[in-house]
Amino acid sequence: MSGMKVKIIALLIALLGLGGSSVMSFALSRSVGQHRLAYTDRVEEGDPPQVAAGIAMGAFKGLFVNILWIRANELKEEGKYHEAIELAKAITKLQPRFPRVWVFHAWNMAYNISVVTQTPEERWQWVQAGIRLLRDGGIPNNPNETLLYKELGWIYLHKIAGYTDDASQYYKRKVAEEFQVVTGAPPQIRLADSASRSDVIALYANWIEGIATAADTRQGVFDRVPEAEELVLALEEQVGEPIGLGLLTRYTYHTALATSPSRPELEAAMGPKNLAMGALLADPRFADAWDELIRHARKRVLIDEYNMQPHIMARFTRQWGPIDWRHPAAHTLYWGALGVERGEQRYTEETKGLFDFVNSNRVVMQAMQELYRGGDVYFNYIDFVLGGQGFYMSMPDPYFAQSYGDLQDQIVRLGGVFEDSSRRAMTPFAAGYENFMVDVVALFYRRGQKDIAEQWLNKLRTFSMQAVNDPNKAEEYSKPLDEFVQSQLWDRYGSPNIARQEVFGALQGAYQALLRADTEQFHSSYEYAKQAHRYYFNEQYRPMVANRGTARMEYMPKDFRLFAGGVFAQVFQNVPLDEAEILFSYATDDLKLFAYDILISMYKEMLDERAEDTGTRNFAAVFPEPPGLEQFRQERDRMAAEEREFIESLNVEEK
Repeated sequence: MSGMKVKIIALLIALLGLGGSSVMSFALSRSVGQHRLAYTDRVEEGDPPQVAAGIAMGAFKGLFVNILWIRANELKEEGKYHEAIELAKAITKLQPRFPRVWVFHAWNMAYNISVVTQTPEERWQWVQAGIRLLRDGGIPNNPNETLLYKELGWIYLHKIAGYTDDASQYYKRKVAEEFQVVTGAPPQIRLADSASRSDVIALYANWIEGIATAADTRQGVFDRVPEAEELVLALEEQVGEPIGLGLLTRYTYHTALATSPSRPELEAAMGPKNLAMGALLADPRFADAWDELIRHARKRVLIDEYNMQPHIMARFTRQWGPIDWRHPAAHTLYWGALGVERGEQRYTEETKGLFDFVNSNRVVMQAMQELYRGGDVYFNYIDFVLGGQGFYMSMPDPYFAQSYGDLQDQIVRLGGVFEDSSRRAMTPFAAGYENFMVDVVALFYRRGQKDIAEQWLNKLRTFSMQAVNDPNKAEEYSKPLDEFVQSQLWDRYGSPNIARQEVFGALQGAYQALLRADTEQFHSSYEYAKQAHRYYFNEQYRPMVANRGTARMEYMPKDFRLFAGGVFAQVFQNVPLDEAEILFSYATDDLKLFAYDILISMYKEMLDERAEDTGTRNFAAVFPEPPGLEQFRQERDRMAAEEREFIESLNVEEK
């Protein structure tokens, strides 16, 4: 072949190569832009000055970032937290695709810095800063990085839902306050309706789907409900609230106020903006407009400010159970499950044993446990936003018992070699599920649902992945139900989850007995709840100053009368009128005191109007006032005032 031919062929090959590289270059550039894979190459307004210095260093940027890491840690050790955070912003800006940068600085804020501050409010600010760093920065920049989702879920689960931080009770209330505003309180489950698990899940999923299917834009709201345009204009002019988080906050306050016994006094103290808001809420012309507008505002706030997708929230609700988004473990479940989903595209036989996959699924499973053990939330929003402690009670939610089992197959599949029961006497996920079933048996037993408890005990006995390292297990599991429950649980009462479950389950069983007029069963279950409560607090109660008058492991009120009364009052929100009358008539006077004001807000107006129109019994006849009501109210107000004074004294001392 002549030299000329060789040159021509070489030239053609070069041209083909250049053409191919051009095509690939355009495709790669498009992918880089679409998936945000490019590193920072320009300084934006508000960036720390270190960003400009790092960009200018070019190839030496990595060395410069290492220096920033060292300096940020030194600033933290010196107590210069705000300066440390500024450096953290610069580091994450310069290395946005390095997941452990985000994890390190989020952990630093939520754990290391938060615990050296003085007040619960300060601690919460730093915990929130760590959450926001991962949620609003790390995850959007690394959408398929399982580690980031797992770490965000862990903060919610361990730092907030757990009890290792002295201020964890305050954190729980802040999450409840935040998401009562953002999503609203969940729908009430009335026992007059079908209370099957599937129906309850559908009720909760439809609630969130109402947000997911809301209009995407302001104009979309107006197109659906023309009256909304007049309403929005009035809100902006009279209340000064555009569509957003501020509007939701004010709306939540007014809707919570509607059922509060303190409504007359609080309305009398309202300023002109709140009075205008109340008038707009009461205007019947805007009823449909309010519904559409609030659902739109919730959708935009979730997407734009919380980086959460309502349609995914609804899907997870249908998949896993009736999620109350005011509970911190709900957010662990959301972020953990989402991280597993998005990371699965990188899941292979070679990577399935990596700890990011395994630990992410552990976080999801632990979130499911937490929702079962305390996912039914009662929270006094009005009291909390007005400066009180805000009574908060998280109670077991039996609807999540099945959810844990449904999750087991996914956990085992992604657990890989860690769940190979053919090679090991005990596997971690299977052992955890086995312990969980023991707890489920006990809860249904204490609730008086012995038939369901027996079903779970049989499921435990026949569980195929049962650990075989305990030679006494077969004998233990073969015991009759009554004997099995008693032998299993007393030695586990040091756990706050188990203790709360036992006390709550026994109280539920006691109040269900009242509905059947079974006073003997009521007294038996009630006395057991009191003994279990006393045993736990004798063993575990340790007051912590940073916790605003509560204790780190105070998973239920330390005053048994308060706990029993709170659960009793909550029952009335879940039963129809006829059952409410039966329950009230058989209850002790002490319990009636806790429920009476709730009954007033629920039934007084309706019963009195009906009595006037039809001659039926009025409220006082259906629900006679229990003796000592005024004294009880004064005592309740006095306790609340003393609590506020105690909190104020702590804040003064801390300053």
